[in-house]
Amino acid sequence: MFETLKAAFTTKEIRNKIFMTLFMLLVYRIGSYILIPGLDTNAIQSSFGESNDFFKLMNAVNGQALQNGTIFALGILPFINAFIIMQLVTLIIPSLERLSKEGEEGRRKITQITRYVAIVLAIVQGIGIVASWSSAQVDAVLPFLPGKVDNAAVMFFTKVFIILILIGGSTFVMWIGERITEYGIGNGTSLIIFVGILSSITSALLNGFSSLTDDATKIWQIIFFVILVCLIFFFIVFVDLAVRKVNVQYAKQVKGNKMYGGQSTHIPIKINASGVMPIIFASSFLMFPQMIISLFWPNSDANTWYTNNLGISSPFYIAAMALLILFFSYFYSQIQFDPEDVARNIQQYGGFIPGIRPGKPTTEYLKKINNRITFFGAIFLALVMLIPTVIFTTLFTEIGMNNAFSATGLLIVVSVALEFNKQLESQLMMRHYKGFLK
Repeated sequence: MFETLKAAFTTKEIRNKIFMTLFMLLVYRIGSYILIPGLDTNAIQSSFGESNDFFKLMNAVNGQALQNGTIFALGILPFINAFIIMQLVTLIIPSLERLSKEGEEGRRKITQITRYVAIVLAIVQGIGIVASWSSAQVDAVLPFLPGKVDNAAVMFFTKVFIILILIGGSTFVMWIGERITEYGIGNGTSLIIFVGILSSITSALLNGFSSLTDDATKIWQIIFFVILVCLIFFFIVFVDLAVRKVNVQYAKQVKGNKMYGGQSTHIPIKINASGVMPIIFASSFLMFPQMIISLFWPNSDANTWYTNNLGISSPFYIAAMALLILFFSYFYSQIQFDPEDVARNIQQYGGFIPGIRPGKPTTEYLKKINNRITFFGAIFLALVMLIPTVIFTTLFTEIGMNNAFSATGLLIVVSVALEFNKQLESQLMMRHYKGFLK
């Protein structure tokens, strides 16, 4: 990877793209420290420990912008949720499915619809955040007023003012992500999440090291924590790069005076082809009811029951997450890999899998392999989800690192780093081809 970075900086065009990416990420991080005018941020930080799991996950992904009450408190999450919704809806609504198959123009229209859905979700989440701040008795006042005014109309417009800032900040973050994707290197949305998670991890590590001033013996816990995280990262990288190769043989074909085919190749099927999406689907499925209950009935028995029984680290939450990860792994696998389509393409180009007849037997063979690989991929995701939830919470609460790494954060950090490296390698490969042609 270091050799790839070194080669990338020697190429002017790629170097400019890297600087563009870094500049846009810097703008995002600066915005994550700009406070919303008129909010009592100290009250937000003191009350955040009592927030529900959905807000804590949002805070970790956004680099603690929500906890600090900044203009980017919503971050990129509304756009991510809109993207997930559009992926699911595209499979259900025939008109959207046809639109997705119309090439670049169809994808552009779907992206525009996704933006509108993201803004609607930003409005809903902004109202929810302001409502949670109000229930926590966080004081707010319009920035142009000299002090606090006990007036219902003033407080109403103050809340509207804050919601508009949150929506505008989320829209601007979405724009930054699209600019990185268009003019930089890599997927802008993934890189924004990557930077936010690294920021949260850095803060947790600094808090852990600061605890050494009270008790120097905690250094062994920190060392064990770092070793365990390195082992988890190695495990994730090992599985993320693992593939099941299905051999395909192409028959020789004579066309005119030339002979085509006759070579042997393979179809690479990744063990964890779904990436982090099943965990995001499962966690969103479990946390969305809690967000709704805490929004409209914050002091109800239902909210207390849901927090105690389906909150993070509870036995029911772990069991439900494992089952939902298994379900969504198979669900997302059906979206990404179509055995019937692959078998048709193999047969169309004169290929066959050794020992398997073309047509329906090839489809069934590929479906069986995909189902087995998806099962092991789901087990891998469940293990990665359980390790931070159970082990970190049990062993590293004293040093404040139990929330430093989440399952989603671990997978996103590794996946985005590997994808960024692949993007650099592909950019370098394109430049080498251009130089050869010249």
